Amino acid sequence: MKTTIFLFHPDLKESSVNQALIKNITIEVRNIYELYPDETINIKAEQDALLRSDRIVFQFPMYWYSVPPLMKKWFDLVLEHGWAYGSKGHALDNKEVLIAVSTGARLADYQFGSKQNHTINEYLLPLFATFALTRMKILQPFIIDGSLYITNTELTARATKYKKLIKKDKLPELGYKVL
Repeated sequence: MKTTIFLFHPDLKESSVNQALIKNITIEVRNIYELYPDETINIKAEQDALLRSDRIVFQFPMYWYSVPPLMKKWFDLVLEHGWAYGSKGHALDNKEVLIAVSTGARLADYQFGSKQNHTINEYLLPLFATFALTRMKILQPFIIDGSLYITNTELTARATKYKKLIKKDKLPELGYKVL
């Protein structure tokens, strides 16, 4: 299974978490902010990278309860009507998609009645809907929480878990579908 990580981090040098997740990884990592520092995205190159992949991993930090700005622009441009969705857009049908998201707050803060008042999956709903519309198989997200508080030991353990996870042949699906 060909897996590709599409990494969206505006300042990777300052993110020990996202650096640790991809350090010494043996699969393709497309660092989108590095590839397109002027934000001029090569749509064809990105679509070709998606086509070559059986499992697509979107790795990013949660920014203001959403995705980094270049990630939104990337989705708007790359996932074109007639290519990724619509009656003639079937390029991504049945490809697996995994979200790998990092948060500064702890997972316990992402619950109803807590600081964030919503679950992380609720904040990720627009992505799930996008992936369902493009007929991808949505996998259970990999969440690395509490990056503001994480110790080196915890970070190493989570990075190891991530690297093992994305290499597995079978991963649990989220079960989200567009009706």
